[in-house]
Amino acid sequence: MWKKLGEFVIKYRVLLLVFLFAATGIMGYYASQVKLSYEFSKAIPTNNPKYRDYLSFRSTFGDDGNLMVIGIQTNDIFSLKNFTAYRILEQDLKKIKGVEEVMGLSSTVSLIQDSTGNMVPKKIFDSIITPAGLDSSRIVFESLPFYHHLMVNPSNHSYIMALRINKDILTSPARTKVIAQVTENTELFESKTGIEAKLSGLPLIRTIVADRIKGEMKLFLLGSLVLSILTLLLFFRSFSTMLLSITVVIFGVIWTLGLIVLCGYKITLLTALIPSLVVVIGIPNCIYFLNKYHSNYVATGNKVASIVDMVGKMGVVTLFCNISAAIGFAVFALTKSAILKEFGVVAGLGIMTIFIISLILLPAVLSFLPPPQKAQLKYLNNRWITSFLVRADHWVFNHKKYVIGITVLAVIISIGGISRLKTVGFIVDDIPKTDKIYTDLKFFETNFKGVMPLEIVIDTKKPNGLRKPGVFERVDTLSDFISHLPETNRPMSLAEGFRFFYQGFSGGDSAAYIFPNEKIVEELLRKMKTKSATGASGITKMLMAFMDSSHQRTRISVGMQDVGTERLPLILDTIQKKAETLFDTSRYKVTLTGASITFLEGSRFIIKGLKESILWAFLLIALCMLYLFKSWRILLCSLIPNIIPLLVTAGIMGWAGVPLKPSTVLVFSVALGIAVDITIRFLVNYRQQLPNYPDVQTTVNATIYQTGLSIIYTSLVLIAGFVIFCLSSFGGTFALGWLTSITLLVATLTNIILLPVLILMIRK
Repeated sequence: MWKKLGEFVIKYRVLLLVFLFAATGIMGYYASQVKLSYEFSKAIPTNNPKYRDYLSFRSTFGDDGNLMVIGIQTNDIFSLKNFTAYRILEQDLKKIKGVEEVMGLSSTVSLIQDSTGNMVPKKIFDSIITPAGLDSSRIVFESLPFYHHLMVNPSNHSYIMALRINKDILTSPARTKVIAQVTENTELFESKTGIEAKLSGLPLIRTIVADRIKGEMKLFLLGSLVLSILTLLLFFRSFSTMLLSITVVIFGVIWTLGLIVLCGYKITLLTALIPSLVVVIGIPNCIYFLNKYHSNYVATGNKVASIVDMVGKMGVVTLFCNISAAIGFAVFALTKSAILKEFGVVAGLGIMTIFIISLILLPAVLSFLPPPQKAQLKYLNNRWITSFLVRADHWVFNHKKYVIGITVLAVIISIGGISRLKTVGFIVDDIPKTDKIYTDLKFFETNFKGVMPLEIVIDTKKPNGLRKPGVFERVDTLSDFISHLPETNRPMSLAEGFRFFYQGFSGGDSAAYIFPNEKIVEELLRKMKTKSATGASGITKMLMAFMDSSHQRTRISVGMQDVGTERLPLILDTIQKKAETLFDTSRYKVTLTGASITFLEGSRFIIKGLKESILWAFLLIALCMLYLFKSWRILLCSLIPNIIPLLVTAGIMGWAGVPLKPSTVLVFSVALGIAVDITIRFLVNYRQQLPNYPDVQTTVNATIYQTGLSIIYTSLVLIAGFVIFCLSSFGGTFALGWLTSITLLVATLTNIILLPVLILMIRK
């Protein structure tokens, strides 16, 4: 069948090439429409209870992930020069299109009684500043505990300015410009005062990460292409052969980008890797086909017959190799995680597409090119690789026990490392610890105990339920409990607003910053009955953000550290248990939500989905191998050399302290799909050569030399291709690079040495 397919390609080569180029041109149009995703990718399905809680919170209280913060630490902020610059910074930030609200020192207010007895806000800092006026305003500001640890840390003179950015801007390309303008204004403040400013918050982190994805996508694609060009020129010493192979992978990249658009997807942190993966996986296709073509030509001297035999012998091998690689990626589509599903669908389709492109383009174009010259065939007798294969052959036939012993020892050591593996992830986990994003975040964690959002919603289950006596007193008790946890800042809630109100009612005495009696609470709630409430309208607007319009639900907003997926559940459980002691579960529902919760749930979901994907990939690849070889013994031989590299990689992660997280679990499924290619190529060649030799030993010996060359070449290309990802500034992409390279290196050794030993041990 495959030989007839080769003859078909040669016979209709012109028509097939026209069709391929035309189809690629159409896909090129779609590829030009590809866009970067400006949405925070949903790692969990929309029907997940945690995600539904988060959507319910956002629909009631608004987005909790659109707050950006600017922090400074100085003893001289209240000098006339520095305070003026700080006020100008706040004013300039308010002018930026997309910034809805800015809260800094010059915006702070105190509460005073007007002539009618109502509490009204009064700006602490006058618009016209004098040194004396600034000192008196400073005294007023420092006497208001409401702002302590929310806007100022009195113990070390740290200050926060908060910006609320329009949520629609944050899901559009315009957010890059907004963040750039905020950064530019902050740098101007730094130059005026010499005070270093720190920036953080989810809008900043997400924007910078998205922009880096865009830049690294181009870097990896260009790097993988350059590396492929150099490798092909080094191996084949032929410009035309190199150009043909590069054309194959470029077509593959175009089709992949077009598939992203046709599937209705956008570029995310994961899908940005696919074009480079297509290059890395596509080049070995070319090497195997060309290696077979050149070997056939050396043996027969007939170009057309060599091309037909190339398709006949390597077509089925390459098909199953691409199927196994595609399975390694496509199994992600079986998960319910949107980001993994998109990656799996596009990567799986892209890998199978490049197989079709290879099958058409390579034989068709080779039939037009002149026969390979002697210089192009020199790589077939590379003395370094031949020397390695001689040694490998010696170990296979003379040191079987040592091979098995070393393998068992490696597995034992790996299991020891696996026992040390931990599953933990952080929101900024993939960002280097020396990066400004990371160091600035740590500034806020050190001085304000973090800025990652955690929301607690207390539902009274009835309209006006918040007007029941004692509700907000219990809210105040819960807030006080949370503020004393080492990882959480002092929460913001209506209870804090009531304390602030009572201090103003008491003439500004800081000792009066206490929770008021029920009569005052009831009066405040009455004034907040509608959004059109008059009286203390300024404070009303602020407090209204912490209660729904029906007075049924209220929120407690907490800034916390990026504690990671291991510590976060313990903190949440502590808060939940305390809340349940304060609020009767039959009358109240307390829900913990926010971006921190969805991150935790998303990380758990992704890791669980990836583990399931590895099992599915393993099962499906095993079925493909069983169908291909129709032998349980060969199936066993094929799986062992591919399980061991995964165990070794997991062991290295354990000993090196690399945790299991979404970005590192991805390695195993990807590496399994690619490493199995080596096994398939070896075993198919072994099966094809078996009738030509008198016994299994001779066949194994011949297979080592016949497939060893192309296996080593392609392994070097794959390893070098994945090493490119080590240039990434993202820890996950970096891990994908070096961990996959190690897995492939070990897989090459196990398939060239251990696999032949296993075949000899179970031979008939």
